[in-house]
Amino acid sequence: MITDRKPDFSNLLAVLAKEQPKRDTLFEFFMNDPLYMCLAGRSGQELPTDKIEKMKMTADGFMGAGYDYVTIGAFEAGFSFPVKEHGQKASRSMSETSIIFDRASFEEYEWPNPDKVDFSHLDIIGEYIPEGAKIIISSPGGVLENVMSLVGYEPMCYMMFEDPELVSMIFDKVGSVLVRYYEICGTYSSVGAMISNDDWGFNTQTMLPVEDMRKYVFKWHDAITSTIHGAGRPAILHSCGNLSLVMDDIIDGLKYDAKHSYEDKIMPVEEAYDIYGKRIAILGGIDLDFVCRSPICELKNRCQKMVEKGRSGGYALGTGNSVPEYVPHENYFAMISTAVG
Repeated sequence: MITDRKPDFSNLLAVLAKEQPKRDTLFEFFMNDPLYMCLAGRSGQELPTDKIEKMKMTADGFMGAGYDYVTIGAFEAGFSFPVKEHGQKASRSMSETSIIFDRASFEEYEWPNPDKVDFSHLDIIGEYIPEGAKIIISSPGGVLENVMSLVGYEPMCYMMFEDPELVSMIFDKVGSVLVRYYEICGTYSSVGAMISNDDWGFNTQTMLPVEDMRKYVFKWHDAITSTIHGAGRPAILHSCGNLSLVMDDIIDGLKYDAKHSYEDKIMPVEEAYDIYGKRIAILGGIDLDFVCRSPICELKNRCQKMVEKGRSGGYALGTGNSVPEYVPHENYFAMISTAVG
């Protein structure tokens, strides 16, 4: 399914402002290379290996599906927090990549410097995408995610008891690096919005007690949203897990404009929209397992009902998380067809 719908980022801006866009609008965090190739009309061709050409292919895929933007991550610019390699495993320990264990390893770690990163791709892709489209940037993981990768989940929990000062130092270093990253991205006119992607929860609760989320994590997300808003851009939170205990923090404290990532076993997007839709934009939300397993007619029926519900304002259609390769193309096409036609 390839559409010739012209991009118009003002539609997504309306959604992020909790308003009704001029037409039904799509949102996806990211998809996958075979799908990008298909949507770009490049099926059967070799996947580009050049960094810029691959970004162009991704942009063509987003445009071909009818999005008003393309997402570009920090990894494309070579910006990340290096950790121990974990290999290509189907699953892994949440402490497997840890590289900071104590104050000595903290001091020895070579922290990434956003000021030394080449961000010229934001100009190149900004000129490449059609008039009306924008770039939405994301980060190389978020504050909590990167600390967990650097320290390990269980070691981090022990460290909070044994050396809370060191934990604060690590969070502060990661947070300050990410704030600077968003500051730099905010100087590019091609960037229309920014995603703060940081998974915070398990299926039943936040990964840390709420008081520790506020102590270590949220103060840096407050700085991130302030930076994004200071650059005149909307701030989108992508965070998986059960965040019911911190939704007021997300909306009223951190002042995120939109929330992305929903699972039916935690809270179906329809329910999230009814509860929070007047206070924060709701993006995506069609449960990924539901997208994969449902009969096409059932999938389209749910998506159509959600699109109609979302016409009250502040909703864009998409999956609850992303579109990995195992999602059948026909199911993905069925989903977006209810908004694109």
